[in-house]
Amino acid sequence: MGRFDGKRVFITGAGSGFGRRTSERFAEEGASTVYMVDRLQDRLDVAAEAVRSRGAEAIPICFDLADGEACTAAMTQALADGQHLDVLVCNAAHWAEEHVLEISLESWTRHLAVNLTAYFLLAQGAARSMVERRSGVILFNASIDAQGHSLGFTSYCVTKAGDRALMKSMAVELARSGVRVNSVSPGPADTQQSTDIVGEELMAKWREHGFPEVPLNRLAATDDIASAFLFLASDEASYITGHDLVVDGGHTADIYEIPYD
Repeated sequence: MGRFDGKRVFITGAGSGFGRRTSERFAEEGASTVYMVDRLQDRLDVAAEAVRSRGAEAIPICFDLADGEACTAAMTQALADGQHLDVLVCNAAHWAEEHVLEISLESWTRHLAVNLTAYFLLAQGAARSMVERRSGVILFNASIDAQGHSLGFTSYCVTKAGDRALMKSMAVELARSGVRVNSVSPGPADTQQSTDIVGEELMAKWREHGFPEVPLNRLAATDDIASAFLFLASDEASYITGHDLVVDGGHTADIYEIPYD
């Protein structure tokens, strides 16, 4: 028996990284159906096949989360014909490295659309169905950047802080309706998105020699974050709502070190 036998799950950013591994893990633990959202069809097709090979029905939906109408349509598709969702994982994110004085309105608006508005629309749609059944779990990827600032990523940090605030608001609003809402805040991680930011050469160095900015001296693996999502989605976390689970190898606990080198 798996923790999620027969469960129906909806995951964004499912084409790679945390989203793909979380999709695979739900399938490995018995989920019957996994709706998988990504804007890149080639990655989505490969990830969907990996989920099917693990015994679940994979339903890939390719669209840009910046499109609010498409978000609503995707949730409508998942809930069509009286179907329901047991778990929603809003994981996808947009980022751009920009100095605060150089952020364009177009860039700012896209960050808000993908990182915050899409989370709200999908969570609201899922919650309406979950409330009817008085059961369900909504999870956000908030990031440790929700707690402060990462130089050059103002728009990302602001929207991730918004995700964390939205999570807490929805958790309180929905608590008496049997719906739990939590978030996971990953620290620096070994993902395709991270590689896109820093390049393969630097990522390879960190994999081989460690990542000294983090006390555990390594980047988070996709399984580290997937495990956190699955725990919060499971009955083992039945008394946890409104909580942001930080998974960062001690990074945010390490306030200051003397820069000898």
